[in-house]
Amino acid sequence: MKIAIAASDDEKCLEHFGKAQKFLIYKFDGENEEFLETRVSPKEAGEKHQWGKSLKVIEDCEVIICFQMGINAKPKLKKLGKTIVEDEGSVDEVLERYIKHYKFMNQPLKF
Repeated sequence: MKIAIAASDDEKCLEHFGKAQKFLIYKFDGENEEFLETRVSPKEAGEKHQWGKSLKVIEDCEVIICFQMGINAKPKLKKLGKTIVEDEGSVDEVLERYIKHYKFMNQPLKF
């Protein structure tokens, strides 16, 4: 799966989905993650509802991790089958938390 992380300009912290100028793209195979690329999503200062610009840049990603996502964007992205994770912290921290949670939730049940 591909994971898109809405990142601040310095690529260290999470950003709001619709305001993010950059997305860090990772490949995750269920065990290991690999950084693929940084994708740029230019936004106009002060313009509202720019989440469509973000979606165009990351539409091939299954998971979206961001600081927040607007009330218009969230249901539409979920309808497209995207997994949305709203979190806060550094990019490294939230990626590590997501992967840890994913592995925990997908481990086989032991009886």
